[in-house]
Amino acid sequence: MKKKKEAKINKNGTFDSKWGFIFACVGSAVGLGNIWLFPYRLGQYGGAAFLIPYLLFVFLFGYVGLSAEFAIGRKAQTGTLGAYEVCWKNSKHAKAGKALGWIPLVGSLGIATGYAIIIGWVLRSLFGSATGALFKVSSGDYFSKATGDFGSVIWHIAILGITVLILFTDSVARIEKVSKVLMPAFYLLFAFLAIRVLFLSGSGEGYKFLFIPKWESLLHINTWIMAMGQAFFSLSITGSGMIVYGAYLGKKEDIVNGSMQTSIFDTLAALLSALVIMPAVFSFGIEPTAGPSLMFLVMPDIFRKIAFGRIFACIFFLSVLLAGITSLINMFEAVIESLQYKCKISRNVAALISISISFIVGVFLENELNVGKFMDFITIFVVPFGAVFGAISIYFILGKNKIEEELNCGRKKKLPKAYSIIARYVYVPITILIFILGIIYKGIG
Repeated sequence: MKKKKEAKINKNGTFDSKWGFIFACVGSAVGLGNIWLFPYRLGQYGGAAFLIPYLLFVFLFGYVGLSAEFAIGRKAQTGTLGAYEVCWKNSKHAKAGKALGWIPLVGSLGIATGYAIIIGWVLRSLFGSATGALFKVSSGDYFSKATGDFGSVIWHIAILGITVLILFTDSVARIEKVSKVLMPAFYLLFAFLAIRVLFLSGSGEGYKFLFIPKWESLLHINTWIMAMGQAFFSLSITGSGMIVYGAYLGKKEDIVNGSMQTSIFDTLAALLSALVIMPAVFSFGIEPTAGPSLMFLVMPDIFRKIAFGRIFACIFFLSVLLAGITSLINMFEAVIESLQYKCKISRNVAALISISISFIVGVFLENELNVGKFMDFITIFVVPFGAVFGAISIYFILGKNKIEEELNCGRKKKLPKAYSIIARYVYVPITILIFILGIIYKGIG
């Protein structure tokens, strides 16, 4: 009698629970885009009307995009590089496919490098809020000191240090434990801030800006393009990061269901951010904006003007810090696991190499203009290419039968026949369109 073949398990272990996996994935997905870009776009491109295309794209990308990355990771039982080897091993162009697989990985390391700098600014702002230093000078002066050449080295090192301490372990268990604490804390803190903002005088204008539908906006192509870009990048579909979390997922878990729950929690985070930021902005008659200026200039000025502003500033920057750290964990984890796989080195050595490369490159990018240009290049060219490459590799090179076989593992009911049609002939062309439009618009996510 033949022995039943044991399921291959990743050397770093697996998530112990479904919710540990989901919180880890949500932690990766919830980032600065949810906080400093979504609230502005929601109001600027039609208010509640913007939610129609946004939610449509979130559903599509979660259903067939996020699911695909989780599934190929679980099928290969390894991260980015190993997953693409599985996809391309039977192709005539296997060598080219495996070589191109490095590009999504470079995208993960690139985003992590820029993120570490920006989250360093967040940590500095949190420290300034706690000590009162942030409120002794103008927000512009405080921010400018951190964003010059080599202006944030200490905070930059601190963020990378916190991240490597979390990742410096022989298993995925610590990522799961940290995510189970940090992500619920993020939601609770932002919900608390949203309740406080509700009672600010004049905050009603912010809610009108956000939620009164401007139906005519649905007739404008830019509304759909920005909703598509926001949804796509918000879910961290990069052809890399979510693959490694899929590699740590057990065969009993329903991937598609987990992907949709991740999408829901990511959208909730974006809406919570909107409920905190825009009503506060309108309450004090400040012009709504997006990007770093919103977080590091506008919000501190608002906290100066409200009772117990220092406390609320601490809560705000702590919340952003939690979101940033959980995103960094995933970006570096993708690189660490692939270095382990490709170079046959220990996890801790891979972690030190990844963090060191990020710091050596990042320390020369600490100037706000430099990190801005660097992040633009990564998010306009490298990451979207990685997403396109991932989608084509999974749904066309590997093929629909093999990926659907993996997706059906853990499901009570098999995926509908329409799934592969949507994935191959709707989702994949849209990823290509996002790549092209990102270049034309100089960024849509």
